[in-house]
Formats: sequence, C-alpha cells, structure tokens
Amino acid sequence: MGARRTMNKPRASNDIFKLPPPLFDARCKACWFVVGLLVLVVASFWSLDLQWGQFFSLEAAQSMGRFLAEFFPPDTSPAFLSKVALGAWETLAMSALGTVLAAVAGLALALPASRLFEGDSAWSRAPTRLVLNALRSIPELVWAALLLISAGLGPFAGTLALALHTTGVLGRLFAEAIENTPPGPAAALRVQGVGNFRVFVYATLPQVLPQLMSYTLYRWENNIRAAAVLGVVGAGGLGQLLAFHMGLFQMNKTATILAAMLLMVAVVDAASHTSRRLLTR
Repeated sequence: MGARRTMNKPRASNDIFKLPPPLFDARCKACWFVVGLLVLVVASFWSLDLQWGQFFSLEAAQSMGRFLAEFFPPDTSPAFLSKVALGAWETLAMSALGTVLAAVAGLALALPASRLFEGDSAWSRAPTRLVLNALRSIPELVWAALLLISAGLGPFAGTLALALHTTGVLGRLFAEAIENTPPGPAAALRVQGVGNFRVFVYATLPQVLPQLMSYTLYRWENNIRAAAVLGVVGAGGLGQLLAFHMGLFQMNKTATILAAMLLMVAVVDAASHTSRRLLTR
C-alpha cells in the first residue's frame, strides 16, 4: 500500500507547469542565424534607395493609369491572333523540348553526382556537382545570348538555353533524391551480387521515379515563363513578339500577347499540378 501511495503521489507543480524557453539564447545557433538574417534585411533596406513616397504618390498613380489605359482595347484581329497562337505554340514547344532534354541529361549527370550506397568512393561526385553548379548558375537569358552567336536567331537557341540551365537544376535535385533513397532494397540486391546499374534500375529508380517526375513537371512550369522571356533576346516565341511590339509602343498588340502568356501559363500550371498530384498518390 505504501508503494502504491508513492506511485500515485501527485507531481510537483514545477514539473507540470514549465515556463516556455526564452526567445533568444546565446548558446542557440539558430537564434544567431535569425539575428544575422534580420541584420541583413535591415542593412538591405538601409543601403537601397527605396523611394516609397514617390512610388505611392498621386502623380505616379496617374502615370500608371495612363499607361494601363493604352493597353485597351486589345488587338483581336484574326490575322494577329493567328500570329500570337503560333508564337504561343513555339513557346510551349521550346519549354517542353528543353525540359525533356534537361531531364535526360540531368539524370545522366545525377548518377555520377551522387553517392549510390554507403562506402561508395564516389570519386566523380565533386567534379560532376561542380559542372551542375556551373550550368545552373548562368541564367537562361545569358545562355540564350551566348548561343545566339552559334545557333542564330530563333527557337533553337532558346531551347538549348533552357536545356542547359535546367540540366543543372534537375541534375542537382535528382542527385539529392537518389542519395536520400531508403537503402534497403538496393542493399538486398547487392548482397546477391547484382551490379550497380541493375540495382539502380530495379531498386533505386522505382522509389525515386515519382519524385523525379514531380521535379521535372515543376521545372516545366518554370520553363514556360522563362521561354516567354527568352524571346526578348531573339530566341523566338511569344517573347520575341512581345519585345517587337513593345519596342514600337503598340500597346494594344502587347496586351493581346500578355493575355496569351497568362492563359498559357495558367493552363500549364493546372495540368502540371494535376499530374503531380496523381504521381504522388
């Protein structure tokens, strides 16, 4: 009975009611990291010449209103609409082909850029990741400007620019996904003497395939927007039409092109979102 009373003895009040931890602790690394970010944000606002008063002034609002009024009514003539539809198809084809090429090249580079199993020497991991970093550190516009010299004006340069930049992005994402795969099925095959390639095909790839497809579809969404912008430097598609008509201050035609961009991006976003949801079920 004495032991039972001891077991049922209520806990001390300080064990039940604990004070919340302090917001800042000098020994907390995350706290110092947050402080550093806040200092960086404050320094950014202080160093930039942000003229908020002029931005929100009545004169700025009137100027923006006059500018937006020039977009109406959009040009809906059949001849121009057919030209916009052709540019939209060109932009869509550029983004799709560039993404497919990037997915294939990214997967090919992700294998040497990842450590496939514990104890793997992975001697090619560091140099391959350096190549991936170099590919994705150069923006698509810069790639397009460089490739225009050799590929000439048109969608070919834009497609290659998208493929090169996206290869760096997808290659790094694919490599991280492969390294984070549960090692059990692959280890079971290696114990049976199965080679690395067959282990990847039959054990690793089936586990990471939905994730790889999700990454690829998401990058396709981004490449739709990038392809529309690449035409500004002469890489074809809606962007080239946009740069041409904006340069001539034909705002009614510009409004039609912008509406086509918004519609195309919305449709692709919806289709990609639905596909990713089906893959991750």
